Amino acid sequence: MKALLLAGGKGSRLLPFTRTMPKQLLPVANRPVLAHAVEHLRSVGARDVGVVVGEWGRQIRDSLGDGSRFGVRLTYLRQDSPDGLAHCVGLARSFLGDDDFVVYLGDNLFKEGLEAPARTFRERGPQVQLTVQPRPDPRDFGVAVLTPGNRVLRVVEKPDHPPSDLAVLGAYFFRPSIHEAISSIRPSPRGELELTDAVQWLVDRGDEVTAVRYDGYWRDVGRVEDLLESGRHYLEGLTPDLSGALDAESSVEGAVEIGSGAKVMRSRIIGPVMVGEGTVIEDSVVGPGVTVGRDCHVRAASIARSTVLDGVTVDGGDGFSGCLVGPEGLLACQEST
Repeated sequence: MKALLLAGGKGSRLLPFTRTMPKQLLPVANRPVLAHAVEHLRSVGARDVGVVVGEWGRQIRDSLGDGSRFGVRLTYLRQDSPDGLAHCVGLARSFLGDDDFVVYLGDNLFKEGLEAPARTFRERGPQVQLTVQPRPDPRDFGVAVLTPGNRVLRVVEKPDHPPSDLAVLGAYFFRPSIHEAISSIRPSPRGELELTDAVQWLVDRGDEVTAVRYDGYWRDVGRVEDLLESGRHYLEGLTPDLSGALDAESSVEGAVEIGSGAKVMRSRIIGPVMVGEGTVIEDSVVGPGVTVGRDCHVRAASIARSTVLDGVTVDGGDGFSGCLVGPEGLLACQEST
């Protein structure tokens, strides 16, 4: 099985952070979202992964490299304009060949991985297998209508009046027949080639199109609140690791990971907390629910339920909770304390 990882989105809902980096490289548990995605693709047996990139292609390539450290081979494919998910699959036609493949949206997190959906796809053998999950308000997603046997009757993109509560998540499993469907559809009113339209084309033709319900933790991390909530969720079950230095005037409570080369001085760390390599924390209270990136400096601060990006200095202040903290004072918070 091959894989296609879509990483060309602009991330307008994560401004101003996405003025200087792509949304897919923002971290969850001190790892770029795309790194989580590549590992999940490797775990389902995909060793050849095409990465569709846009204007941030160089930064994404610099972050992921050739894929060897993940145990995969990455091929970068440029999409010059955001013409839709089906367009991404179409431009990857020569890369995909006649192989079965999985399409993974690069701003999605599947914490428990995709091994179970991949196994169902291989065993049942449909032309398309969607991954779905009930959502209270699925209007921002594709929405699927299923039979009791999980065969897809209808799928529609971002409907104003959803026909069900089943949101289509960002992991699609395809046989090569999807290429014929993509060549047969036309742009939607949004001006894009919609992957859901290609799937519906196969449904209307009578092909077997199925769905599996994803029972694990899933998020589309296109908004600050989803990125922060995902970071805190990933900290659950953290394995304590005090590889860094902790002085005699500091204390650690609960599950805390202090990376190699990090230093904690005269501070209180309340787990779960993850501190990246090379970071210095002094005269501060950090936690619970905090991830501090690599090579940061936190001084005389109080931080809870937040994510601090790599290389950021936090110096004093009244403290904050529920915030994404970036360089040069960039701050987006769910709440203030």
